[in-house]
Amino acid sequence: MSSSGKDFAFGLITGAVIGSALALLYAPDSGSNIRGKLSYRLSAYADELNNIIDQLKNEKEKFSSDAKQKSDDVVTDAKKRADDLIKEAEALLDNIEKKG
Repeated sequence: MSSSGKDFAFGLITGAVIGSALALLYAPDSGSNIRGKLSYRLSAYADELNNIIDQLKNEKEKFSSDAKQKSDDVVTDAKKRADDLIKEAEALLDNIEKKG
């Protein structure tokens, strides 16, 4: 997820928490009920935030493993090409020695 996507998700969650808290504080209800609702909503948002964090970690691991695989492929390809060039150079040297 890009930085702007993270910022948006953080802003969205923060706005939801603040909006819910303000809505509960201005609702015509007793203080204990409001505190209970606020506590419940905050714990629900905390759980949701933890789920989002877990998803982001999984995505990061996926991208990391994909990047590692691609870098391993590049290294393998480079080694193969280097070996091919060495064999070609040796064959040219052998040809030169045979002609000389």
